[in-house]
Amino acid sequence: MSYLSVNNATKQFGESFKALNGISVAVERGEFFTLLGPSGCGKTTLLRSIAGFNDLTSGEITLGGANLRVVPPHQRDIGMVFQDYAVFPHLSVFDNVAFGLKPRKVSAEAIKARVAEALAAVRLDAMADRLPAAMSGGQQQRIGLARAMVINPQLLLMDEPLSNLDAKLRIELREEIRDIQKQVNIATIYVTHDQEEALAISDRICVMNAGRIEQIGTPQEIYGNPQTQFVATFVGTLNFLNAGAALDAMLGQLNLSAAAAKSWAVRPEHLDLLVDGAPTSDGATLSGMVSKFTYLGREAHLQVETEVGRLVVQLANPGMAATKAVGETVSINVQPSAPMAFDAEGRRISSKG
Repeated sequence: MSYLSVNNATKQFGESFKALNGISVAVERGEFFTLLGPSGCGKTTLLRSIAGFNDLTSGEITLGGANLRVVPPHQRDIGMVFQDYAVFPHLSVFDNVAFGLKPRKVSAEAIKARVAEALAAVRLDAMADRLPAAMSGGQQQRIGLARAMVINPQLLLMDEPLSNLDAKLRIELREEIRDIQKQVNIATIYVTHDQEEALAISDRICVMNAGRIEQIGTPQEIYGNPQTQFVATFVGTLNFLNAGAALDAMLGQLNLSAAAAKSWAVRPEHLDLLVDGAPTSDGATLSGMVSKFTYLGREAHLQVETEVGRLVVQLANPGMAATKAVGETVSINVQPSAPMAFDAEGRRISSKG
């Protein structure tokens, strides 16, 4: 049996709206499990149901084999980190972290030791006497993380904890959160709408859409082998290919076919810009005209108008000399396994010829 198990969870609001519609997930001990999806997909509703802030309309939630739905929220032994830090401005860092230990009747000596350990884990041990108002947003979020961990919870829940931070700090703190979680080895459920964040820190990702699960898998499986069109478009970028003779010819070169395919797509990084239009024997070649060039430093995006539609090509390490002029004719190689086929319901289907 999995450490945390959610089975056929449904949460209905009003007469017809189902925020959760038959959700089943399993999380193992020490696992970093991320709920990923757009606003309104149900990920926060699921997290709050596990925490006990929302009760399910139907379904089961068990933790370590015990039925969580019959346990009041304050007795569930779950740590929670919120996106708005939720620190007490009038309390020192030490007292903020110690707050959850006092109702548990932990001795003063044990509180001192456990708070010191938690603050050391989040690298705030030198700031124990400070007030949160004198600290940065990233430091305040570390206070929230230490306060959630210090109670030694069975489960750690994190609801978009980095969304209020600037981009550079989000990247720095997400790495720290991942390192700390592995160090303390607490099963963690993390909610985000940021695809890159989910890919960077998760053991597994659950992609949600409209109250349902689209796919659960490792970051590599979610990005590299998406099972639905929604997953493929939400996690990464897709070029959709226009149906017609040009697409048929390209698929023929690649020995691909799918009679049930409603749409075809390819990721930008699976398209190679050919130097001086040199032919290639590995893949299919398309020619087109550059309509836009976007330089992003470590990569560049080349927008090319082709017979199969407008394609974005990703150029790694473009350098200073890689600029392409609008109107320039270029040749593109489509890698053999690049095209993905989807049926009318948006499900991934085999495209082997």
